[in-house]
Amino acid sequence: MPIYDKPVWRLMRDMVEELGIKEGKVFSKDQVLAWFARRYPKIKKGTISAHLIRQSTNAPSRIHYHGKPGDDDLFFQIDGSHFRLYNPQSDPPPIYGDWGQPETPDLVPVEEPEPLAEFAYEIDLRNFLSKNLFLLEPGLQLYEDEDITGIEFPAGGRLIDILAIDAEQNYVVIELKVSRGYDRVVGQLLRYMGWVAKNLAEPSQKVRGFIVAREIAEDLLLACLGVPNVELFEYELSVTLRRVKGHI
Repeated sequence: MPIYDKPVWRLMRDMVEELGIKEGKVFSKDQVLAWFARRYPKIKKGTISAHLIRQSTNAPSRIHYHGKPGDDDLFFQIDGSHFRLYNPQSDPPPIYGDWGQPETPDLVPVEEPEPLAEFAYEIDLRNFLSKNLFLLEPGLQLYEDEDITGIEFPAGGRLIDILAIDAEQNYVVIELKVSRGYDRVVGQLLRYMGWVAKNLAEPSQKVRGFIVAREIAEDLLLACLGVPNVELFEYELSVTLRRVKGHI
């Protein structure tokens, strides 16, 4: 539910009007954040950043926020920090995801699954885990704020693979590696955890980090020995089947 009387996507249009942003005029993310801080201080910076991406017609990550045709076709992203208004006459058509598409049917697991090697793409691993976070920890749920979710959540010009909330309402930053996870991923994860602690978490909320990979390398295991609030996971695939047509 919106904190104020209007959802963030509508407030974006109020911001455009109040700041006098006209066609062709470039504005910065900092200007947007400053406007919201002045007018609607309870809205978190991460939520505002996510809506900027959702409402930018050329941002590939907007598909994870289910940008709606018309309502969310407002901006055109120039770079990570600068935007202008979308011009339907000269700009490329907006990027949309699977808005309005039916849900994927539930899968019925085989009694004795056959182990497979690994996910072909990181996006496949991300999409699977975002719908099955309980496999990592009971009570773990995808972060949601209004209609923004924690899939590819924007954090300081970069994207968190999955942002989740645990059973005690603490944040969990999940970094994915489709094959082997090496020690360099620790710095990336800690940067995201720090950003969430600064921009999203309340003083009473903790921020933890999970690294999920097909195989955890020895250097990553050693690097995390002295790092609190970071957990490591290895995944293993299995075959599942769903009935398409019954026997006649």
